[in-house]
Amino acid sequence: MAVDRRRVEAAVRELIAAIGEDPSREELESTPRRVAESYSEFFSGVGRDARLELGETYPVVAGSEPEPVLLRDITFRSVCEHHLLPFRGTAHVAYVPGQRLVGLGRIPAVVDVLANRPQLQERLGEQIAATLDEALDARGVLVVLEASHGCVTLRGPQQAASTTVTVASRGTLREPAARAELMGLIGGRAAAAATAAAPTTTNTTPHEVAL
Repeated sequence: MAVDRRRVEAAVRELIAAIGEDPSREELESTPRRVAESYSEFFSGVGRDARLELGETYPVVAGSEPEPVLLRDITFRSVCEHHLLPFRGTAHVAYVPGQRLVGLGRIPAVVDVLANRPQLQERLGEQIAATLDEALDARGVLVVLEASHGCVTLRGPQQAASTTVTVASRGTLREPAARAELMGLIGGRAAAAATAAAPTTTNTTPHEVAL
C-alpha cells in the first residue's frame, strides 16, 4: 500500500500549527513535502507480503545433512509504533534448511520489508522468523536483533548508549546447544544475551535493555 503523500503533507502542516509554529514560514514551507517523502520510504513495507521477497528456492545438496546458514550484520532501520520515532540496528539471521535453500540476498530483503512499517522490535524478530520458517519449511530459525531506539535515547530516559536485544527462534534452533554454536559465530553482546536466554514455551525469548 503506497503512502498517501497528500494526506501526510496536510497532517504535517496541521502538526506544525499544533505545536505553535507557522507552517507558512519560509523554512517550514517544504517540510510537509519532505516528511511525506521520508514516510514513503519508512513505511514502504506496509501491506506487502515478505514471503514474496524470498523468490526462487533451491534444493539442498543431495545426500548431505543440512547445516545452519547464518547471515550476520544485516543493518536495518524501522519506526517505533508507540512514538513514531526511529530505531535502527543489526539483525543476525540463521536457519537450518529443510529441503530448500534460498539466495542469501533474499534474507535482507525480508528484513527490509518487515522493518519498513510501524513496528516493535519484538514483533519484527518474530515476523522474520515466522516468514523463513513457513516459507522455507526450515528445520530451525534463529533471529537476533540489536537496536538503538529513539524513544529511549532521545526522549524520556535519554539513555544515549542503550541498546535492546531480542531473540526469536523456531524448531531445532530453540535448543541450547544449537543456539550456543551460532552465538559463537555471531559474537558480541547480542550473542551473550541470546545465549543466556533459555528457550521458553512461547515464541519470544526474554529481551534485554541496557540502560
